[in-house]
Amino acid sequence: MIVAGLTGSIAMGKSETARMFAARGIPVFDSDTAVHELYAKGGEAVPAIAALVPSAVTNGSVDRHKLAARVMEQPELLERIEASVHPLVRLRQKVFLEAAEASGSPIAVLDIPLLFETGREKEVDVVIVVSAKAELQRQRALSRPGMTAEKLSFILSRQLPDAEKRSRADYVVDTSVSLADTAREVDRVIDDLKARSGG
Repeated sequence: MIVAGLTGSIAMGKSETARMFAARGIPVFDSDTAVHELYAKGGEAVPAIAALVPSAVTNGSVDRHKLAARVMEQPELLERIEASVHPLVRLRQKVFLEAAEASGSPIAVLDIPLLFETGREKEVDVVIVVSAKAELQRQRALSRPGMTAEKLSFILSRQLPDAEKRSRADYVVDTSVSLADTAREVDRVIDDLKARSGG
């Protein structure tokens, strides 16, 4: 089974691309969804966040907006938060990959937003980078609820530049084009990976 790491900077269209892979029967692990579950009431990450940023926990769950606001005020908190949360996400990824392999799937996709930034590209067989034109990325990002130019700058400062991600990718999926064109690119990637995996 080929394990593909799917990544891309904020507002590049990664979630939509991940849905396209899933719609074609490819098992996809969504790291962001996993974090949401870990932050929900009763989630395994809640006690760690409560210890680090008590004000970000309300009614037993983590308020991601409050947490993000605190991280912008104290960026040094981020490393400690990630040190608590990333191992829990990795454990879920391991279980997911074992299930995908057991099902006989020739390909499994790990959707990891900070793939390069956390050195995870070494743990996957191929890297798929989702990319779009810079002006389109900015337009998409700023249309999100609660997003500001300041917050976007902070997020981008933590992410590897798009050009570098593209240069290090095995495949690049362009989402500046129509959804149909993006879907065709996804189909080409899947066909190539299936050929490589012998599936």
